[in-house]
Amino acid sequence: MTDEKRQLRWLELNYLVSEGLLSARRAISLMEGAEELFSADETLFEKARLRPAARQKLQSGELQARAEAELEKLTKKEYTLLPFEDARYPRLLREIVEPPPVLYCLGQPDVLSWAAVAVVGSRRPSAYGRVMADRLSEALAACGLVVASGLARGVDTLAHRGALRSGRTVAVLGSGLENIYPRENRMLAERIAEAGAVVSEFPLDSEPLSFHFPLRNRVISGLSLACLVIEASLNSGALITARLAADQGREVLAVPGPVDSELSQGTNLLIKQGAKLVEAVEDILMELPPPWKEAALSRLAEKKNSAPELQGREKEVYLALPGTSLIHIDDLSDKIQISVAELLTVLLALEMKDLVVQEAGKFFRRRI
Repeated sequence: MTDEKRQLRWLELNYLVSEGLLSARRAISLMEGAEELFSADETLFEKARLRPAARQKLQSGELQARAEAELEKLTKKEYTLLPFEDARYPRLLREIVEPPPVLYCLGQPDVLSWAAVAVVGSRRPSAYGRVMADRLSEALAACGLVVASGLARGVDTLAHRGALRSGRTVAVLGSGLENIYPRENRMLAERIAEAGAVVSEFPLDSEPLSFHFPLRNRVISGLSLACLVIEASLNSGALITARLAADQGREVLAVPGPVDSELSQGTNLLIKQGAKLVEAVEDILMELPPPWKEAALSRLAEKKNSAPELQGREKEVYLALPGTSLIHIDDLSDKIQISVAELLTVLLALEMKDLVVQEAGKFFRRRI
C-alpha cells in the first residue's frame, strides 16, 4: 500500500472514530491489516468485528471520497497529517489508553515531541490568576519547556501568550484546524504555529462540539510531562484535565488561592489530594522526571546569572513592582515618590532589559 493510500485509510478510520462508530485504539489496531480491511471481501469485514453502520460507510465509498478531498486540502494549505504510525507522532501521546489515530497539525510537528508542561485553568480568572498564568508560562518557556494548553479563553490564552514571549507553545483544539475556536483567538493560533504547533484530532471542518473538549483534554495532558492547574472551580474542565493527567501517570501541580474564592476551590482540593503546591517555576521544575528536570533547572540558573545590571533608579523601581499582581503607574509613582514622566523612562529601560511586563491601561508588574 502506498503512503498516500495509507493516509487515506487512516483518515477514513478516524472519521469513524470522530462519529463514535469506532474506538481510537481499535482504529489503530485495524490499520495493521488495512489493505485487506478495505477490500470488498465481506468475510474480512466480519473478522474485523465492525459495527454494521461502520461497515456500510466504508463499503459505500463515502468516506474515501471525503478523505481524498481532505488530503488534497491538507497538502494545499501545508497542514501536516500525523497518523499514529508516523515517526513524528508524539512519543508520550502513544502511551495513553486511547491515543488519537491521527493528528492534524498546523506549524512545527517536531515541537510536539519536546518536553512539555500543560497549563490549564479557569476561563474567567481573577487578576491574581491572570498574572500567575502569564508569569509561570513565560518562565517555563524560558527554561526550554513547551507550554501545552487548549486555546480557550482565560488561563489557556494567557498561558499561550506568556510562553510566546520567551519560547514555544502548543495549542490543542476541540474543533478542526479550519474552524478555530474561540474565533477571537485565530490570530493567536497563527502566532503559535510560527513558533510551535496547533493540533487537533478532529477532521478539518469539525465544529467545537461540547463532547470534543473532554477528548481534547486527554491530548493536552498526554503530550505533557506534568499538568499545572491555575484557578479552577469544582466543576471546571481543568479538573478533568488534572484527573486525566493523573490517570496517565503525569505529575499534577496546582497554584493555591484564597480559601473564600470559588476559583480556588478546585486547585486547593487538588493540593489536599496530593498535587504539588506551586508558588514559583522552581516548584514545577523539581517535579519533572530526569533528564528534563536537570536541563530546565540549568537553563533557569543561566537566566538568573545573566540578569542585566540595574542602573540609577532602575533597582528602586524594579523592587517596588509586584511580582504576582499589577500596579497602575499612578500608584507606583505615589509609592516611590517619583514623577510619572521620570517613571515612564525608567520603566521603558526595564522593559528593554526584559524585566518588566506592561498590561493595557498602564498597569505594570515585575517579570520573574
